[in-house]
Amino acid sequence: MKELQDIARLSDRFISVELVDESLFDWNVKLHQVDKDSVLWQDMKETNTEFILLNLTFPDNFPFSPPFMRVLSPRLENGYVLDGGAICMELLTPRGWSSAYTVEAVMRQFAASLVKGQGRICRKAGKSKKSFSRKEAEATFKSLVKTHEKYGWGTPPVSDG
Repeated sequence: MKELQDIARLSDRFISVELVDESLFDWNVKLHQVDKDSVLWQDMKETNTEFILLNLTFPDNFPFSPPFMRVLSPRLENGYVLDGGAICMELLTPRGWSSAYTVEAVMRQFAASLVKGQGRICRKAGKSKKSFSRKEAEATFKSLVKTHEKYGWGTPPVSDG
């Protein structure tokens, strides 16, 4: 509840939140701003995309465990957004999570990683309209966590995509 109140008080309208079915454990978060010098911001302007919609599902023991976070729309490419809208960020894993993180801080980190990873709005015919699915996001996230636990969380060079 405190997290929700803190977000409502944000003066820069960076994000806004709507509860899903009035549940404090299931939020749809609208990310209204990314770096205005980024190609993603240009994509948002060109496609009249007012926000990036994410879903956060909080576990019963939040803030001691991270929320599950995924992109709902628009369909994004790169920017560490994977199949199903899963997000490749160590801080969203039990190993990378700290109970001191706030939703606002997580969203600011996500916005920065979208830009750093050269995220773009998908414009490929047929693919851009395909919805992300929660099941696919969960499977992708489990797979990427397993891979990173084996090989580490180092950030690859931008040239690697």
